[in-house]
Amino acid sequence: MRTYLEFEKPVAELQAKVQELKAMGESGDAVAIGDEIARLESRASQALADIYSKLTPWQKTQVARHPDRPHFVDYQRALFDEFTPLAGDRKFGDDQAVVAGFARFRGRPVAVIGQEKGNDTESRIRHNFGMARPEGYRKAVRIMELADRFGLPVVALVDTAGAYPGIDAEERGQAEAIARSTEACLKLGVGNVAVVIGEGGSGGAIALATASRVMMLEHAIYSVISPEGAASILWRDKSRAQDAATNMRITAQDLVRFGVVDTVIPEPLGGAHRDPDAVLTATGDAIAASLAALDGLPADEIRRQRREKFLAIGRNL
Repeated sequence: MRTYLEFEKPVAELQAKVQELKAMGESGDAVAIGDEIARLESRASQALADIYSKLTPWQKTQVARHPDRPHFVDYQRALFDEFTPLAGDRKFGDDQAVVAGFARFRGRPVAVIGQEKGNDTESRIRHNFGMARPEGYRKAVRIMELADRFGLPVVALVDTAGAYPGIDAEERGQAEAIARSTEACLKLGVGNVAVVIGEGGSGGAIALATASRVMMLEHAIYSVISPEGAASILWRDKSRAQDAATNMRITAQDLVRFGVVDTVIPEPLGGAHRDPDAVLTATGDAIAASLAALDGLPADEIRRQRREKFLAIGRNL
């Protein structure tokens, strides 16, 4: 059953009527209802298009968090062959919020790193809702160093509300681990590409997204703090998260304008969760194009371009 967001209620009501009429037709209780079904489906499609043509930043936040939105594991299965995950940070243990390893992407070997939120209660708990502890970032560093040693490009898929803020994570050096992961991204002598596929939250995201090419899905968000967190700090009122989202400029469209993001990947009408296959294909094409643009560049030039890219953020505003 499809999950509708609060602002999608007009569409939900129309599509419920369509399903009701279809059920009546199958049971033989109605005659010649095809035209009415077609009319309602057209109205539902138009309503969906109208709503998604003017989404607010807070509504985009809700779409980015939609429970049916494709997660890392969906991209891994669709885009990467022969995926071989590696576990552990060689220091403390394994953090399943970060999934990383090596694979083939359209025939070429690559390193793959991503945050996995999970899609049901059991998997969400196992992956800690995509919020990594220090060992998750140290695992990412381990994979990046191996990729650099063997000349393999790195693909990162970002989807996290932020790094895990628990006491145990802080005791094991959360801030230092995030900084080391960010440093590892900057030091890579191979091309690295990052895609924000859902939420890009704070240092938990930047630790993987400090890349030669940074892309976002159309309805993804990328911010220094969640709207709820910002509202709590600024107004001491979480209910003002909508105001915070608007003022923080967290959408892909804003971030391209600011130079934080290089490319926006279009989503199907109604969001990635309505047509996962289309968004998976579009993301694969965008990754392929970005990697191709980096092919053949010497390591020093890749590092120089990446460094200049991040130093240039905010210079021309």
